Amino acid sequence: MSHADPDPDTLPARETLLKEGVAVMRETDAVRQDIRPLQIGLLNLMPNKIRTETQIARLIGASPLQVELTLVRVGGHTPKNTSQEHLISFYQTWEEIRERKFDGFIVTGAPIEQMPFEEVNYWEELTQIFGWTQMNVHSPFYICWGAMAAAYHFHGLPKYPLEAKAFGVFRHRNLDLASPYLSGFSDDFAIPVSRWTEVRRADVLERPALRLLIDSDDTGPCLLEDRKRRSLYMFNHVEYDSFSLKEEFERDREAGKQIQVPFGYFPEDDPTRQPLNRWRSHAHLLFGNWINQTYQSTPFSLDEIGG
Repeated sequence: MSHADPDPDTLPARETLLKEGVAVMRETDAVRQDIRPLQIGLLNLMPNKIRTETQIARLIGASPLQVELTLVRVGGHTPKNTSQEHLISFYQTWEEIRERKFDGFIVTGAPIEQMPFEEVNYWEELTQIFGWTQMNVHSPFYICWGAMAAAYHFHGLPKYPLEAKAFGVFRHRNLDLASPYLSGFSDDFAIPVSRWTEVRRADVLERPALRLLIDSDDTGPCLLEDRKRRSLYMFNHVEYDSFSLKEEFERDREAGKQIQVPFGYFPEDDPTRQPLNRWRSHAHLLFGNWINQTYQSTPFSLDEIGG
């Protein structure tokens, strides 16, 4: 994996990924390969940009294919938890990249899920981005709040508030063994969940354009496919690293919020013990399958995307 301009070799995530053994190519090495690098955009809506970009880059970088990752942010909103220097050095606004074409484009979650979509201060820009993906992106991948927002925008899929936060590592079921996105998946597996809202199975099943691929008896729909748009909607956090839920739990507890110990996460539900990562392999499978499907179906020429 390489990063699109600006200088990828100074990106903070690079050092972390190299320590973990993720292959991160230097640009000078990448240009020697004959195949065209896949162009993947990451619209990062999370406040802690570095944490999220590292989680996503870790999964994309595991692919044997050459990928260039472009970091994107909304122009009308400045996050509180990321330095201006980092944003200036590594992020481009959507306005700056809107003339480009991408093989894949990821939209992350955002900690605003309890607000009505239309009240989000960058909602208008985000809906423009959603529309732009239809002509400029071969395969979009929406995550958590980003998935709920896109499913609402394209399909009118409603979200509902939960009485208590769905928080922990929950069992999920593979509903489509033949799906290329679930190639190699077990029948039953664990995925982290962290949200105050949900989408409901009945609403999904009323929309024939949406195919339910992964479901949970405890927390409901997890992964949807929109074949016509070559889009995936992932409502949970398969990209989380081992300590994401622990840090969320400790942050909320220190802030005096009512928060339960994340379900099925700490050994014997003891927050003083080291959590075990039971979803890493399926995170790599899902992102690897998505990149593979994108690679196999995207036009050779980027200019042909959306044609």
